[in-house]
Amino acid sequence: MRIGISLLTLVPGVVGGSETYARELTRALAQISRAEFGELEYEAFVPSIAPDAADGLPSRVVSEYGARTSTAGRVAAMSRAWIAPGRLRRALRLDTLDAIHFPLSVMLPPLRDRPPAAATVHDLQHELYPQFFSRAELAYRRVVYGQTIAASRIVIAISEHARQALLAKYGLDPERVVTIPLGIDHERLTPGGVEREPFLLYPANPWPHKNHARLYEAFALVRRERPELRLVLTGTGHDATALPEGVESRGRVSFDELVALYRTASALVFPSLYEGFGLPPLEAMACGCPAAVSNAASLPEVCGDAAELFDPASPDDMARAITAVLDEPAPYVERGLARAQRFSWETCARAHEDVYRWLAG
Repeated sequence: MRIGISLLTLVPGVVGGSETYARELTRALAQISRAEFGELEYEAFVPSIAPDAADGLPSRVVSEYGARTSTAGRVAAMSRAWIAPGRLRRALRLDTLDAIHFPLSVMLPPLRDRPPAAATVHDLQHELYPQFFSRAELAYRRVVYGQTIAASRIVIAISEHARQALLAKYGLDPERVVTIPLGIDHERLTPGGVEREPFLLYPANPWPHKNHARLYEAFALVRRERPELRLVLTGTGHDATALPEGVESRGRVSFDELVALYRTASALVFPSLYEGFGLPPLEAMACGCPAAVSNAASLPEVCGDAAELFDPASPDDMARAITAVLDEPAPYVERGLARAQRFSWETCARAHEDVYRWLAG
């Protein structure tokens, strides 16, 4: 059975958790394929701006797509593919595939019936928080997501929360929507055995739903009793405005640098208003870092009782949760390590293989 995986819309460093999922999924599929010589034969279609995206899976750079890193360039490339998809379909030789998967929420190239397709839709943030999007981006998401979902035989959700949102918004047959949780890299995400330092960590770009403004308010409250405490941010864009006292930005960091921060932070704080899944809390837990996490969207489902949950709209409640994990970190560390063990990329990849077999069969 020949399975195609379209990574054409991947833009390195831009799509965050979606990029992590796409890269880790293909890496895990490659490892399983090498170890077991199964009946599934893969080909990943990658853009010229991310030729390494398949990470061990057989792949082909599709120059016909014309991928670009700029927002305007990306929109233009996707628009051309949607308006005149024939050239791209021929370049991918879709008639040789038994099934195809679109892991990045967008079906590109757009399909009709063949080959049967699955698409992973990571979230419906634009439906819950339309104010966080420009009119053009909102219109684009609604059209492209709707068409992607309609043309997919199977829609993959990355959490049960995301699955229920898809069912409610689109009225889909529940059998068409499957939940496959994401995983984490247990080889690299481990406790470091080093002394923790007096700082909180929040790894997130300053997008509106990441809720930095309320975090700054909560941090100021906590710092009244802990003047030595710092707040460390990662991600691009934080230097566009002045940061409050005690807050510092490390910019975009490598994964190894992020692991080092997980291993040395006193706690992770994750005040996001919306997540389709939310990998950083699990990553922190795997490194023995206690976590205070928003009770919004999928995060309670992902974190269970391993994190101290709080209302992300309330700086006071956020400060309470941060104080709780700082005052008594040991129970959160123990529960967090156990919780993180429940999520792996191998498990995630094997669940995808079940979907591919169903499609191809």
